Parts: sequence; C-alpha cells; structure tokens
Amino acid sequence: MRVAVLGMGMMGRALARRLLGLGFQVTVWNRTPGRADEPVSLGAVEAASLGQAARAAEAVLLSLADGRAVREVMAQLVQAGPIESTRPVVADLSTVAPATAREIRDLVPGGRFVAAPVLGGPSAVAEGKATVLVGGERDLVDVLKPVWTEAFASYSYCGADPGAALAFKLLNNYLLMSGIAVLAEVTATSQAAGLDNMLLHDFLFQWPTVAPALHNRIDDVLAGDHRGWFTTRLAAKDVRLAAELAESSGLELPIARLVERRYEEAAERGWEGADIGAIVELLRGGSH
Repeated sequence: MRVAVLGMGMMGRALARRLLGLGFQVTVWNRTPGRADEPVSLGAVEAASLGQAARAAEAVLLSLADGRAVREVMAQLVQAGPIESTRPVVADLSTVAPATAREIRDLVPGGRFVAAPVLGGPSAVAEGKATVLVGGERDLVDVLKPVWTEAFASYSYCGADPGAALAFKLLNNYLLMSGIAVLAEVTATSQAAGLDNMLLHDFLFQWPTVAPALHNRIDDVLAGDHRGWFTTRLAAKDVRLAAELAESSGLELPIARLVERRYEEAAERGWEGADIGAIVELLRGGSH
C-alpha cells in the first residue's frame, strides 16, 4: 500500500518507521522542512509539497499537534487538489476535538475520511505495540485495514461517527493526565514527609490503586529529568478538550478544569517542552 504520512513530529516519524519496516511505500511531508531525515534514510520519499505527498497515495495519514494544525493542513491539501483526483482515504491520527473530526470529514471530497487516534506513545508505535481507535464509514475503515492490522497491535471500530473515536481517546487521556497529577501529589507529599523513597517506589508499583498506565512514569516523577514526548502543554490541551466534550453535553467537570490548569501552570513555569511528569515540579517549587 502506498501511504503518505503528513507530520514529522515524534509520532509521525515513529509511524513512518513502522510502515517502512512492514514494506509499505511511504512518502513523508512536514510543514517545517528538515524533520524527515530519519524516515528518508530508511527508504521514505520526502515530498516537496502537500500535493506531491498525496498524489500517489492510497492512504493519507495525518499526525499533527492539534486541531488548528489539522484544519490548516487539510485546507491546503483540498486546495491543492490531489485528494479529489486520486481519491485516497484520509485518516487523522492526531488528538483533536470530536467536532474537528466531523469538520474534516465534511471537508474531504466524498467524505473519504476516518479518525484514528492512537493509544500509545512513539516507542509503542514504532514497535507495533500501540492500539488505534477508528471512527468513520465502515467501508473506508476497511480500505485501510492493512494499516490497522499490520502497523498496530490492535484496533477498535468506534462507529460511523469519526467524533466518537476522538471522544473515547480524550476520556482515556483525561484518566492518564489526572492520574499523573495525583501521582505527583502523592510523591511530593511522601518526600516532603521524609518517607523512604525506595519503599515509596516499590509501593507505587505494587499498589492496586496505581493504574498500570502510570507505571512508566513513576521513576520520572520520583526523580527524573522529565524528558519525553507527551508535553505538559499537550496534556493541558487534551484535558481541556475532554472538559469541553462534557460541557457540550451539559456537564461541568471541575476536576478536569483544575487538572488542565495545573498542566498549563507547569508549561508557564518553563516545563512546556517537558514530559507530563514535570507537573510534580509545581509542588517542589521548581522552575525550568
């Protein structure tokens, strides 16, 4: 299958590496040139323009930072014309608002669009261990079945509404972000009280009250340098979108809004490019 990957952030590069390793023909493109060296060295073709990237593709996969970036790239792609003439299926793997997914579906000629937010980080994507939530017309989802079944550990079909896949992804991410925020408070309290740090470390891995998804950030929250890919700013964005999803249905999530603000504060204190575990620095009084 001929695939175009648009967006060469850490997730986009990991996806391109995974697809290349499986024998897909991969074309890559990034809004800022110079980010595609790694996939190109592995056999990808770097397109000089959006139109060139999509022209020969059967599937156009977007991996971008937020809804604004997705809307801008899709508007340029539609204006360039190749997705109307070649009619690839466009799949957005970015984490955006459900309404944005529906908006993009209506923008793509023929509605040939599916939402496919990913559960898992870049390393999980590169190793084929990530899962993907897929929303859109079933026949379009099935066109890209080689991507879902080969590049990912599993996929779940969330229905014809592409917004549903994003809603599930946002709720999942809210659970993660709130869990990290509480983990930071537990850790900072234990350390401030002078409790044994190694015992705390062992307990956090043993206690059933600590979700498994938090395990890979325990060491970082305890004493890490907060290097990673899921930044505090992205965390705030995802929690905000989850809160807005609730508000669109008449619910208010006061805890979500508090968690959102904590990640924003971490970003404002200089931890904007740091991994989400850096939220603990608000409690330690640190700045970056």
